[in-house]
Amino acid sequence: MTSLLLALFVLLPARARAAEIYCPASVCERGVLPKGLRWRANDADPTWADPRAQKGGTLHVYDLSFPLTLRFVGPDSNDDFRPYVLGNHVPLTYFHPNTRRPIPGLAEKWAFGADHKTVYFKLNPKAAWSDGHPVTSSDFAYGLEFMRSKFIVDPWYNDYYTKEVSKVVIYDERTFAIVSAKKRTDRDLLYDAEIDPQPRWFYTLGPTWAQDYQWKTAPNTGPYQITTIDMGRRIVLTRKKDWWGRDLRYFKNRYNVDRIEVSVIRDQQIAWQYFMRGKLDGFPLELPSFWHDKAKGPEFDKGYIKKLWFYEDRPLPEYGMWLNMDYPLFKDKNVRLGFQYAMNIDKVLKTVLHGDVERLNSNTEGYGPATNKTIKARPFDLALAGKYLDKAGWSKFGPDGIRVKDGRRLTAVVTYGNPAHTERLVVLKQEAKKAGIDLQLQLLDDAAAFKTMLEKKHEIAYSGWAPQEEPQYWGQYAGVNAHKTQTNNFCNIDDPVLNKLIHRFRGAYTDATKDALARDIQKRIWESACYIPTWKQAYFRIAYWRWLKWPTPPGTRMSDDPISYPLAEGEAWDGLYWIDEKAKAETEAAMRSGRTFPKSTVIDKVYKE
Repeated sequence: MTSLLLALFVLLPARARAAEIYCPASVCERGVLPKGLRWRANDADPTWADPRAQKGGTLHVYDLSFPLTLRFVGPDSNDDFRPYVLGNHVPLTYFHPNTRRPIPGLAEKWAFGADHKTVYFKLNPKAAWSDGHPVTSSDFAYGLEFMRSKFIVDPWYNDYYTKEVSKVVIYDERTFAIVSAKKRTDRDLLYDAEIDPQPRWFYTLGPTWAQDYQWKTAPNTGPYQITTIDMGRRIVLTRKKDWWGRDLRYFKNRYNVDRIEVSVIRDQQIAWQYFMRGKLDGFPLELPSFWHDKAKGPEFDKGYIKKLWFYEDRPLPEYGMWLNMDYPLFKDKNVRLGFQYAMNIDKVLKTVLHGDVERLNSNTEGYGPATNKTIKARPFDLALAGKYLDKAGWSKFGPDGIRVKDGRRLTAVVTYGNPAHTERLVVLKQEAKKAGIDLQLQLLDDAAAFKTMLEKKHEIAYSGWAPQEEPQYWGQYAGVNAHKTQTNNFCNIDDPVLNKLIHRFRGAYTDATKDALARDIQKRIWESACYIPTWKQAYFRIAYWRWLKWPTPPGTRMSDDPISYPLAEGEAWDGLYWIDEKAKAETEAAMRSGRTFPKSTVIDKVYKE
């Protein structure tokens, strides 16, 4: 069967839990709660959802490929579908998307120890798993045990939760502490010493864990649950009508649609046709060709479809090209430098991207004092490209204008997973030829492209990484993640100086020290020449049918495109939209009768710097 339809979610009654608290000695201990703790909570910051929001309806969105797994850890789990999974894991605390102060998640209160290593939590008594189990302290002890287990086949998590988190201390079923392995600021304790609870009654850890749970839907604590998998075609998430967090201050009037249907449409042009026929409710317009050229016509002029350009004020994604230093060609730094100067990013910005975006200078932009503003991306410079390639021994040219050495042509394969980026890469290919470089473009299915990069089978990885609350370097640039599969070190960089800087960064206690180390790390990455930064944009653009509604303003400082990511991974600003069924019926009737509405293009700069 090419399509297997699985109904996966049935809300089960809560099982009887064992009276004793689960607290294995390897990760946990029992304790007596210290006296004099200053418990904190935050129920005073402004809300950002809209009380006019309506419940109901189905949001129709698309993805370019079907996920390789529904696991959130383990092989092939870090793909484009991951936000839908992790978006339904409520953390202990969030950071408010506008004030950036801590706000409650699973925890209703928290406190900090005098040792600057311990953070205490009191769980919300309403917090519950999707199968009816209450969330308890034991679930966090198991969460730490789970993340350290070799059976999940995820070295990043294994390393992090072994080296960065020391233990869990349980005081009662709803009160516990997480002890960091090192001193941290209060803010970093909430962010870096966080543990996601795991359902011990659901998972059985063992040698075949990754295969056994490839397509199983685990219980979660968030507002939605995967209810249908139509293999290779679509995944449906359904809102929990009795979700425990629905009436809490920062969750109220959010997560409004009853269903989110994610269809696989492997061609963006075809997806656009689906959108124009009303089969998708919204469509991202990040590509200038869509915003400037495609998003026009009768449906827009008659007000059936609206356009939104929304500026954010947040850390920026890391887009670029990673040169695999385990590939023989890129072992030579002179070759890497030659490729750096042979990439005409500015021409792509001015032509293909219509000047709507800017050049990204480093892998850490938008992080305030942690951003090294002295670093500038290397420009397109044929003289410098030639200088370094000549120095590497690629000084001769073949009859087709491509450099040759020892009978080999100077060629490298660029692996990527989005056909919409082909036009950009074609320009880079044409311009690189002027330097005597032959770029071969390898377009794969999005999931297949990412898998190729994870398995380190790429020569040049053309990709991007979502921003984090603070800069992260260990996964992508630490030597412990080089020369092995299923890690994010796409450069395969293993530089002793950089490794020491990253180690010190992970152990830094003060913000000033971390910021200084972050700037040094960026400089060292720049000096390695293994990463070519490409472009940055501090906004999202979308087209949407007029029945899709947002608050005013339609987002927060930290908002991401709600059409591409209707559930944001591990953050608190998602789920603001709703579907107005009356407006939908009104629009469909108007299209039949010829009635029109005011044309609408909104450019919102409320958070623009």
